[in-house]
Amino acid sequence: MRTLLALFLSSVLSFGSATMESDYEVDRYIADSLDIPYSFLHSARFLGVYKRYEKLKNRSFIDVERIETYFIPELEKILEAQGVPEIFLFMAMAESNFVSHAKSSKAAVGIWQFMPKTARKYGLRIDRYVDERKDPIKSTNAAVKYLKFLYQMFGKWYLAALAYNAGEGTVIRAIKRAGTDDPSVLLDPKKKYLPKESRLYLYKILSFAKLSYDFDSKMSQELGYILARSDDYQVIPVHVAGGERLASIAELIRLKLSHLKSLNPHLRRGITPPDVKRYTIYLPRFKYLAFKKAYREKKKRRVARGSSYLVHEVKKGESLYAIAKRYDVSIGAIKRANRLSGSLLRAGQKLKIPIRRKKIYYVVRPGDTIIKIARRFRIDPKKLKKWNDKKDNLIKVGEKLVVIY
Repeated sequence: MRTLLALFLSSVLSFGSATMESDYEVDRYIADSLDIPYSFLHSARFLGVYKRYEKLKNRSFIDVERIETYFIPELEKILEAQGVPEIFLFMAMAESNFVSHAKSSKAAVGIWQFMPKTARKYGLRIDRYVDERKDPIKSTNAAVKYLKFLYQMFGKWYLAALAYNAGEGTVIRAIKRAGTDDPSVLLDPKKKYLPKESRLYLYKILSFAKLSYDFDSKMSQELGYILARSDDYQVIPVHVAGGERLASIAELIRLKLSHLKSLNPHLRRGITPPDVKRYTIYLPRFKYLAFKKAYREKKKRRVARGSSYLVHEVKKGESLYAIAKRYDVSIGAIKRANRLSGSLLRAGQKLKIPIRRKKIYYVVRPGDTIIKIARRFRIDPKKLKKWNDKKDNLIKVGEKLVVIY
């Protein structure tokens, strides 16, 4: 995208006249990016579709106020880093208009409109806690993996795009029936080698690409604005603990909870999955330093509250470093527990060593109940239910329960 914006910038600097040469460069760039013959972009059939979109050049295709647009610069970087043509950003636009909550009649969800089966195949988690099809970054990485797989299968990017929409089998059968993979033949409306939706799909991606690189169009202006916005609109990933509530993070960094939730649409319950040690959430970049400082302090407080102690008698020559390493705790935690201002120890000195409570994932067995499991680990049944977000005592065999004891 930046490549073509640079092309148009050069046109603007040359008194705003888009020359035939620059038009040729743009069309050649688009065609080469998707492995399409240059002549296809000048066929009567494609130009007929494109002119319908061109009439809408003053219409807004992207709502720049939507929170998802904050992610667009990062999505572009992912495509570039993985060797996928940046033109595929317009595939996401054709799929969902960059709306994370977009849902099709066939249950495809997210910016890249993943079906559940394909989403899970490419590493996206979907359960009662999360739907990572709505995670702009993770879903883009998954889409990149899928597109690269399709490219390896078909050898051309426009075929990968068609297969993403119609399915590999549909495209394979279409090529076999047509006797060629030439897009002019495959997309023939009379022969109908591909479904109408898929035929229009490629035209739409190409039309969006051409229109967005027309510096007179609203789409080009909107994309330029999105890419040039200040740091206030940039998003950064951070790691937090499993079972962490967005409400507590929002309070910690003094950010509106509604804003934080809108940056993390993949979290269904406003809480990170409790069955993992850490999980990625997204924050505004301008809140990163506040988060880094405040969350570190929160973790220290959490360790102190959730710890028990054992007593260690210092031996001659022992250092705080050696003791901390032995018990797998930080030097700072030992110093805080014993109110030590320095690091000097004496033989025979007794130190309290904070030991974190143990966290495991217990697999429910036949005959288990919440009460039995709680009794087994000597914990409060109410806490067991709270850790696992349960409102009743119903559990099923094979279910994983978080247990802290």
